Amino acid sequence: PEEAQKVLTVITDFVIDWLELQYEKFPDIQGVLVLDDIVGFLGQPDFETFVLPHLKRIYKTFNPRVGFFHNDAAGQITAGYLREIGINLFNFSFNHSISEMRKLAGEGVILLGNLPPRDVLAMGTPAAVEAGVISMMREAGDTKGIIWSCGGGMPPDAPTENIRTFISTVRNFS
Repeated sequence: PEEAQKVLTVITDFVIDWLELQYEKFPDIQGVLVLDDIVGFLGQPDFETFVLPHLKRIYKTFNPRVGFFHNDAAGQITAGYLREIGINLFNFSFNHSISEMRKLAGEGVILLGNLPPRDVLAMGTPAAVEAGVISMMREAGDTKGIIWSCGGGMPPDAPTENIRTFISTVRNFS
């Protein structure tokens, strides 16, 4: 554990240095985005030991207006710590429902998701995209604090028609 902490501290120092350089060069930056799927493979004790202090240090160093975190692996443990870390925008795996993540993350975190990117958005038909969007929006119930997207990121080669269907369905259903 001590050696792992040393490595994680070096990585955290690098991330902070890199973000500080960006803030110096672009002083109007109002957000920080960190992507880390590996944290989704850890249980709660390991998350608290090896992840929590480092993410807190990164986000607290900048206290960004938008603290954005992407983790499209298992995100249930992460979700419960988002506000403590300083994260207020969370992109998570489509394997988790929006209502589940809302309960875990709380009202102060904007959720970004959650259509399956590969199987529905990239490989599905426009009808499947429409059905998936309607299903995720109904399941979410209250749509406050949600940015509709695919869960985990935009897949390569997603058909334009599917993207248009996604957008029009969100507009029509909202």
